[in-house]
Amino acid sequence: MGGLTLLTREDGSPPVVVALGAHCDDVEIGAGALLLQLAESCPGARLQVLVLSSTPDREAEAQASLEAFGAGLELEVTVLALPDGRLPAHWDAVKEALETAGARSRAAGGADLVLSPSRQDLHQDHRLVAELTPTVFRDHLVLGYEIPKWDGDLGRPAVHLPVTAEVAERKVELLAGHYPSQRMRDWFDRETFLGLMRLRGVECHQRYAEAYWCDKIVVGLPPADRHDREVPCAS
Repeated sequence: MGGLTLLTREDGSPPVVVALGAHCDDVEIGAGALLLQLAESCPGARLQVLVLSSTPDREAEAQASLEAFGAGLELEVTVLALPDGRLPAHWDAVKEALETAGARSRAAGGADLVLSPSRQDLHQDHRLVAELTPTVFRDHLVLGYEIPKWDGDLGRPAVHLPVTAEVAERKVELLAGHYPSQRMRDWFDRETFLGLMRLRGVECHQRYAEAYWCDKIVVGLPPADRHDREVPCAS
């Protein structure tokens, strides 16, 4: 199984990552380990997060959580108050928010990576964000994260991010510590999050991993006169 190295800019400038979530905690559940590893490997990288549905209490949880997951990153968080479970009825507002996020990333030099729910997600709010993301971020690497839930919509994503045991434990710890409003949910617990990462780790011969869906990847090889230089494998 081959691997690709992401977020390497030839000019050495910090990468820009855009993370889109329908609800507070979506991004951290789906890509929390990626954020933790980004903060460790690319300090100073720009992380721009958009959350579409929230309440004041949940917004406070999300702000604190994202600051912890993205410690050391240049963090920008936008949280809107569209109604939970009703995003398809607010199509125009969701589209406008994504367009604004796209403009914000362009002002920062363009997104190197976009994180969004996967199109396979059966939750109506997640699915709408997933469907609209490529209408705004057309020439970007978009990874669709997965969220375990009652619907049983987990499938066979092809992109795997190996995760150390320390990072996996840290992800679970931060989720539990920053989202007390979700503790009563029967799926929001250590076993769920570690179990999914363990399963995805099995799929890529690692202890733990996060997995992502990707509809389109553009790859390239180094030019002949630069074969001895290090170049990004994917963008």
